[in-house]
Amino acid sequence: MELTFLGAAQEVTGSSYLLESDNAKLLIDFGMFQGKEEDWNYQPLDIKAKEVSALLLTHAHLDHSGRIPVLVKNGFRGPIFATPPTIELTELLWEDTVKLMKEEKERLDRKRRRQDKPPVELLFDEEDIDEASKLFVPVPWNQTETFKEFQFTFQPSGHILGASSIEVNAENVKLVFSGDLGQQDTVLEPPPYIFEDADYVVIESTYGDRQHKDVRETRAEFKNALSAAIRDQSKVLIPTFVVDRAQRIIYELYLLLTQEMPELASMPMFFDSPLGNKITAVYSSYPEYLLPHLSEFFQGMDQEKLGIQYVDTPEQSKKLNNLDFALIMAGSGMCTGGRILHHLKHGLWNPKNHLIFVGYQAAGTLGRSIVDGARNVKIIGEDIAVRAQVHTINGFSSHADAKDLLSWAKNFQPDTTFMVTHGEPQPAKSLAVSLGSLGYHSVIPARRQTVTLRPRKERIAIPPPEAYTIGQKIDNFVAKYPHKRKLVEKVLTALLESLEDSEA
Repeated sequence: MELTFLGAAQEVTGSSYLLESDNAKLLIDFGMFQGKEEDWNYQPLDIKAKEVSALLLTHAHLDHSGRIPVLVKNGFRGPIFATPPTIELTELLWEDTVKLMKEEKERLDRKRRRQDKPPVELLFDEEDIDEASKLFVPVPWNQTETFKEFQFTFQPSGHILGASSIEVNAENVKLVFSGDLGQQDTVLEPPPYIFEDADYVVIESTYGDRQHKDVRETRAEFKNALSAAIRDQSKVLIPTFVVDRAQRIIYELYLLLTQEMPELASMPMFFDSPLGNKITAVYSSYPEYLLPHLSEFFQGMDQEKLGIQYVDTPEQSKKLNNLDFALIMAGSGMCTGGRILHHLKHGLWNPKNHLIFVGYQAAGTLGRSIVDGARNVKIIGEDIAVRAQVHTINGFSSHADAKDLLSWAKNFQPDTTFMVTHGEPQPAKSLAVSLGSLGYHSVIPARRQTVTLRPRKERIAIPPPEAYTIGQKIDNFVAKYPHKRKLVEKVLTALLESLEDSEA
């Protein structure tokens, strides 16, 4: 059996793994690339969609689910197995993505017409979503399913509503795909399921080189930022992932209001996302996928007492820019699009305002530029000074930190092999080294690397990426820098001709 890493290899986005047996091809996730790798979404697929037998989806986030409609557009018609809440959340995110892509297409097409260029092609459309939605097969946690020679079981990963780690068995080999793991001490969802036995584990490493602040410190930092804004009567902007992070922040605001900060009631609070109300409704629909006290909270949430207003129309959203004193949550969480952009455009320059990041910011995104200290950024075509007070509060993260990852991993048997993915090079390397210190063999695969998986008694070492053939290295380079394809072909042609001449 072979495993090919199609994405999230020495990067955080584009999660996708292809598992091939003698008789079937199984995909685990097929996510969008984001940030500096975003152009890869428009490259030809690395696989033949019609040959894929089935897909297992760990959770709804677009970096895991976002290219499934593209797969369908290219001919995939196999079943897509996922938990029921993951199915509902994914469909909502797909619909929102098409809406945003159409808005961006309209803007770009106006510009391209003036330049006498052809219109932009959508990555996928409503028809592709409809076809993809027909393929979903709901699978609850802790229920073993069979598809051809594969047996698989979804278990809680603690990341977002319905998110799963997946155990897969085939050809006498047992694999565990961690998916995105949550912290061991979770707040919304059940903690990550503890596995004890696997031949191979594909483990995420988003925060493989750092530790979050604990919940107490995180809540204190959040409270201090809000207290300063209330004191100064200023604006708080929170770029928010609409799935899970927004619901977590709503819950944290509720705790502050009812337990520590009654003065928070004086601050107008807005969730500026047409999608937000729908997502929160999904959370209310699946109490069995939440911790008990949270299921009660979402099913009976007193929104009037909490004071958060949901904003639907663009006109309502724009009116928020006239407010000097308010808390505004809006997507996207990495500031790559969505309504947060015009709020940043109108508020980032003001030193009284507070910008609170509560989630991971991928390399190449606007959010990452601000977190890394950029003093000026371009937003919707305009240069904006970064003068607002910037806070990075990773303790609200739905991702495990280095300590959590190792705590989860050390439950496996000593002869387990770990393949470290879903992390930038430094966090991935740090986690791999830490796993090595616990006695495990680990490797950090590269994109498009294929490894052979064998039962324990027949196992061979997985080669590191450095052992790639020259052809694989060239292939990866061209995939990363598609605009240099012709130059690469020219250089290679000249090199081969030179070598042939030297042999003559």
